[in-house]
Amino acid sequence: MDDKLEILFSDPYFVAINKPEGMLVHRTRISEDNVFVLQTLRDQIGAQVFTIHRLDRATSGVLIYGKSSESAELLAAHFREKTIEKKYLALVRGWTDDSGTIDYPVRDQDRPGAELLPAITHYRTLGRSEVPHAIGNKHATARFSLVEAEPETGRRHQIRKHFAHILHPVIGDKRHGDNKHNAYFWKTLLLPRMLLHARLLAFRHPATGEDVRIEAPLDDLFVRALQVMELEKYVPGNK
Repeated sequence: MDDKLEILFSDPYFVAINKPEGMLVHRTRISEDNVFVLQTLRDQIGAQVFTIHRLDRATSGVLIYGKSSESAELLAAHFREKTIEKKYLALVRGWTDDSGTIDYPVRDQDRPGAELLPAITHYRTLGRSEVPHAIGNKHATARFSLVEAEPETGRRHQIRKHFAHILHPVIGDKRHGDNKHNAYFWKTLLLPRMLLHARLLAFRHPATGEDVRIEAPLDDLFVRALQVMELEKYVPGNK
């Protein structure tokens, strides 16, 4: 993994990066990792940065930080008030409906007794494919969809849990996904990553009032997966 983070946006108030998949956002007691987005970015720009939101370790894409605690809180309020536009790309198993809304409560923590909280994800299907890959013993072909997901709420693993709930799990999701499909991508196709990417973050700048739109390009593994599944042409901007 390249130690240098790709900076997508920077002004006196905020800095946004294209978070690599597999990299933890910050240090946790349950991980032995010694490389984290927060410290790497601080070292790279030579200044403190302040957390506004998070992405899972296995998710790539747009991640934005405040350059002061005051700036971070201003934008964090937009997240809480749901005035931030967030769009994710996901490669999922099977053919999804043209569009839909998944309204299914989830837990913000992994403890079985944790409170179920309201969670809503809107999605639209960008493209579908059926490719001659036998995964498991049931079918000689495999079906996949490239979806654009817009989470209305921001629960832990929300998109992953929601697509698993409608039986279209995200490819490469170890916790909520399909083991046979994951193994095929990792071991046969040599594409060892979860195929979920935070593609776009858009908001009204809380300090300047300007409209900000930040997009993160896909990494090589994600692009190769879409090429193999004949779905690359459906990525927004590729048509």
